[in-house]
Amino acid sequence: MTDFGQLSTLLVYGAMAAYMVALVAFAVDLSGLRDRRPVERRPVERRRKAVGIAMSTTRVGILLHLAGVVTRGIAAERVPWANMYEFSILATLIAVGVFLGLQRGRDLRFLGTFVIGPVLLLLGVAVSVLFVRADGVQPALDSYWLVIHVSIATIATGVLTVAAILSSLQLVRERGELREAAHETERAAERAPELVGAGAPAKQAPSSGPPAPRRMSKLVESMPSSAELERLAFRLNAVGFMLWTFTVVAGAIWAEHAWGRPWGWDPKETWSFVVWVVYAAYLHSRATRGWEGRRAAYLSIFGFACVLANYFLVNLVFNGLHSYSGLG
Repeated sequence: MTDFGQLSTLLVYGAMAAYMVALVAFAVDLSGLRDRRPVERRPVERRRKAVGIAMSTTRVGILLHLAGVVTRGIAAERVPWANMYEFSILATLIAVGVFLGLQRGRDLRFLGTFVIGPVLLLLGVAVSVLFVRADGVQPALDSYWLVIHVSIATIATGVLTVAAILSSLQLVRERGELREAAHETERAAERAPELVGAGAPAKQAPSSGPPAPRRMSKLVESMPSSAELERLAFRLNAVGFMLWTFTVVAGAIWAEHAWGRPWGWDPKETWSFVVWVVYAAYLHSRATRGWEGRRAAYLSIFGFACVLANYFLVNLVFNGLHSYSGLG
């Protein structure tokens, strides 16, 4: 099975090359959105060749990526998500899949730079730091619960990754909206004295001064509204939370089978519970206390920071019953 293992690695590298081309093309498209004047946007929209190239190479990349995951499983003769390397290549595959799925019914191609960039970064860490040879698993992992528990955790991580990206962009967009609103208020206040006295003139003379600078960059202005970004993030976080809940419950059942107790406050178990609590608080606060907008975004990003801590910090630093998830 060594040949399949080498093929899997080559396919992952091929996916990374395709994603790199896509990232450059997405960045070129973003540059075009930034420099485009508002009156030009609609007719030029049909000529966004860079983003077309980016989407095409992203689709090529995800096919190579999927083939790399499948051949890894063939090489190891098991499901390909039993260690950090395999978890990383599968979670990034899910993240790219979620990005492509979001394009149905709306144009969110501007997200490409912000999704493909982190995906490339994590794949680079995976192949350079986390890589291990395709092999069997330790006895504790030799269970059908590996298929159920870890696969759902991987899907949840991919979904929550895209949700956190949306929440981050929501904060940027909201800041731009607030600046634009303040700018409009200032301009209204400057025009107010002209309307006082004998009444507004029939036709105002054009201003001789330079136009007021725009407070929101064209790139930020080209994004959907912060409210739309927040709604998308909420939907993905809700899906991710349900998947994470299943992950925690399935992990407890597996622990009962493997170690004779469903819960023991192992570092991985503890941090998984912390992640669950943060996202439960996010959903509860938004649904019952109206925590929409900035506060919801901050909580969403904090939840994903806990996911990253659960993945990197717990697996690589702390010793526990889940230490087999790390290197080696």
